[in-house]
Amino acid sequence: MVWFLILFLFFLLAIGIPIALAIGIPSLIYIFVEGEIPSFAAIQIMVGGANTFPLLAIPFFIFAGNLMNTSGVTHRIFNFASKIVGHIKGGLGHVNVVASIIFAGMSGAAIADAGGLGTIEISAMRKAGYNDHLTIGITAASSTIGPIIPPSMIVIIYSVIASTSIGRMFAAGIIPGLIMGISLMMLIYILADKYKLPREKKATFKEIIIALQKAFFPLLTPVIILGGIFFGIFTPTEAAAVASLYALVLGIIIYRDMDLRGAYKAVKASAITTIQVMFIVVSATLFAWILAKEQVPQTIASFILSITNNYYLILFLINILLLIVGMFMETVAAVNILVPVFLPLIEILGIDPVQFGVMMILNLMIGLLTPPFGTVLFVLSSVAKISVEEVARSTFIFIIPLLVVLILIVLFPQFSLFLPNMIFGK
Repeated sequence: MVWFLILFLFFLLAIGIPIALAIGIPSLIYIFVEGEIPSFAAIQIMVGGANTFPLLAIPFFIFAGNLMNTSGVTHRIFNFASKIVGHIKGGLGHVNVVASIIFAGMSGAAIADAGGLGTIEISAMRKAGYNDHLTIGITAASSTIGPIIPPSMIVIIYSVIASTSIGRMFAAGIIPGLIMGISLMMLIYILADKYKLPREKKATFKEIIIALQKAFFPLLTPVIILGGIFFGIFTPTEAAAVASLYALVLGIIIYRDMDLRGAYKAVKASAITTIQVMFIVVSATLFAWILAKEQVPQTIASFILSITNNYYLILFLINILLLIVGMFMETVAAVNILVPVFLPLIEILGIDPVQFGVMMILNLMIGLLTPPFGTVLFVLSSVAKISVEEVARSTFIFIIPLLVVLILIVLFPQFSLFLPNMIFGK
């Protein structure tokens, strides 16, 4: 019965059923057919999946990201990045990546980056005469940095499911996220001559200071969020609320770029996104509970260990599976379903759940750039007014440096664990 459940899930995804329903419908069919589990128990399991204090951070971080996009903060970030790296060979390609790194410290959602900051980046690069395929590819790839560098919605969900410290997970993503940015900038530098990418005029020291002054308060956002968490001033959930309040103050009081209508628009967009995310969470919680009841995690762990005991080969198989899942399944659903499946195996292998979390999330971020269901592809298709197929072709070459970073994280756990161990202890 459980294998029918899994096959039916992928069938529903293949015919275009929304992910929350594709997970929830097979789960409910299982409950009714099996007859062993009372319907009220299924409801309690689903409610329990959402009724977790750390998950309150999700709507606040979503809200903060939408406020940043609405209040003109993204323009200031892009302008500041342009002044500091626009003159390097590769020009606005580097600006695109640096702006995404900065924005990642405020929002932590790939969709917010692609849909908000991406609009500004694509417009500026097209106006400067950049190759359109390169423009779209850079924008798509740089948006995947958002969920790796803290704060990150998907990291919070992973931490709750894996019973891992959110603070440690946030710290673990900083170095890998920066390496992702550096690897993308290296590729842009290499491609600059082939595509004859124009450079921006080198900014004077005065121009850099002026751009810094305009972007100063937004640049403080990650310092406030991460500093507050790492120094124990507030919890990640409280940090999310502080980030939202700070974004409101920036938009309405300091910069005055956002009126009540803009604030309402941000609230509405955040509410819709939060409902979608939590609908997936509650459906995936029930699905994961059924898998656990049927001992699927133990079965998979035993199956993989029966094939090989080689540590690196097992990691290779896990990463291949995650990359494939990322092509077909939404990130929140994949984390909710697969983390309970892999936890027994990573415990046997002795892998730190923090390192595994970074590895898993990066795999799923790469999945956002791959057809048939890469979410970033659809967002940028709408933003850039081109077909999803064209976006997918544009992103292909930029997947290569991300895969290289993934290999480094898998082979060298220190990239993920150095900061968490330094800040919080081993």
